[in-house]
Amino acid sequence: MRPGRALWIGVLLAPALATMLLFVVWPLLGAFADAFYSFRGLAPDRFAGLTNFQDVLFAEPWRSTALQALRHNLVVFATLLVAQNGLAFLIAFALLHALPLHRLHRVIVFLPVLLSAVIVGALWKLLLHPLFGAVNAALALLGIEGRPWLGDAQTALGSIMLANGWHWAGFPALLFLAAMQRIPREVFEAARMDGAGAFMILRQIVWPLVAQATTIIFTLTFIGSFNWFELPYLMAGLAGSPGGATDVLGLFFYRTAFGSVSSGLQDFGHGSALAVLMFVFLAASSAVALRFLRRREIEI
Repeated sequence: MRPGRALWIGVLLAPALATMLLFVVWPLLGAFADAFYSFRGLAPDRFAGLTNFQDVLFAEPWRSTALQALRHNLVVFATLLVAQNGLAFLIAFALLHALPLHRLHRVIVFLPVLLSAVIVGALWKLLLHPLFGAVNAALALLGIEGRPWLGDAQTALGSIMLANGWHWAGFPALLFLAAMQRIPREVFEAARMDGAGAFMILRQIVWPLVAQATTIIFTLTFIGSFNWFELPYLMAGLAGSPGGATDVLGLFFYRTAFGSVSSGLQDFGHGSALAVLMFVFLAASSAVALRFLRRREIEI
């Protein structure tokens, strides 16, 4: 590569690299360092070693709250992986057949993705309002009694997942659709000539051949589920109301590090330890999952 070209590429990459170093790498290194200190207010007090990690993992009340939040994150991941991405896969297969107004349908499917989480959270809080929400109004027309969806511990987390699915289903749908469009038409025609129906084509041909898109979607869903913060915060509050039924690791970290009405003053030491543990868990789990899914792509 010529020196002038290399210099030009370096100049173009410099702003992005500087932004990553300033707003991603530096805060990560700062959180890692803070995890080994106890804090008095906003300033480090003394070196604490692994005490903050031991407290978060084994001491109360951090341990029970962290385990409860982790369970909720696992439920969110499993539900979104199956329900949201499964629906997205079926939507993509329907759009693949170029139904009437299919271009308009693609826009409609992807449109919620363009909305901010603030708008989605406010919209769904109105829709799920127990007194004048559209959901309970529609159920009343069918003779079904509505519920306080966000105020009931049995339905609060599911209601937020419903809003998240509506918000993000269009993204994996378009990824699946792009992968399906790469499959040669001759493959579908040969399968139909052999008597394969739509379900057989979907299961035996389409699903194996979109393995690369599946890997990307699985990874993004996993990371997004364990970084869940905006919608639970906007729709249920920082404490994970009602009664911790919507509490997740992101909310627990924020309460611990920056404080809240229920948790008292901020504790950067334990909050940083929790953030480091979340980072290590996500990095290790994602690496193992990617290794397995990449092997599946090669075998296919």
